[in-house]
Amino acid sequence: MYHILDELTPNNDGIVDINMDDDVIRGMTVVKDGEITFPPPKIKVSASPKVEEKKVTPKKEQIQKKSSILPGVIALSVLFLVGAFAPESFMNHFTVFVLSCFIGYMVIWNVTASLHTPLMSVTNAVSSIIIIGALTQVSSTDTVSLVLSGLAIFIASINIFGGFAVTKRMLGMFKK
Repeated sequence: MYHILDELTPNNDGIVDINMDDDVIRGMTVVKDGEITFPPPKIKVSASPKVEEKKVTPKKEQIQKKSSILPGVIALSVLFLVGAFAPESFMNHFTVFVLSCFIGYMVIWNVTASLHTPLMSVTNAVSSIIIIGALTQVSSTDTVSLVLSGLAIFIASINIFGGFAVTKRMLGMFKK
């Protein structure tokens, strides 16, 4: 409301000035001087200016290619070393973990802002599955498994409670 009133009183003197040349005011005005002005005419959009491409010297281009290849080579080398010395069951679980991280990243990254509340319910479901898996490991006698499962329960609980808080707040916006 503050911004609307600021637009309607450009001189800050309390006198309302309905400027029909302003796209915002024209869009929210229904009647002016006894004439119906709704729906407003479409806003004319000008073409965006062309973006000039930067010229890259061959040396910089080669450096960029080398620097983008190096992390991939390091990751493949580490993966090969882990695969050479780790048990087969670990590699099966590790493969599922890497694929699920990739799929989760691709799914969440492309979500529009209007779908964040449904996304929170999905992440709550995933966190619940993580907690169930961690609860099966809490009874383990291994100290490392006990610490990791406790940490997983703690972090997933934060996600679940935060997800419920965000969802409650978003749904509260639609109540009168």
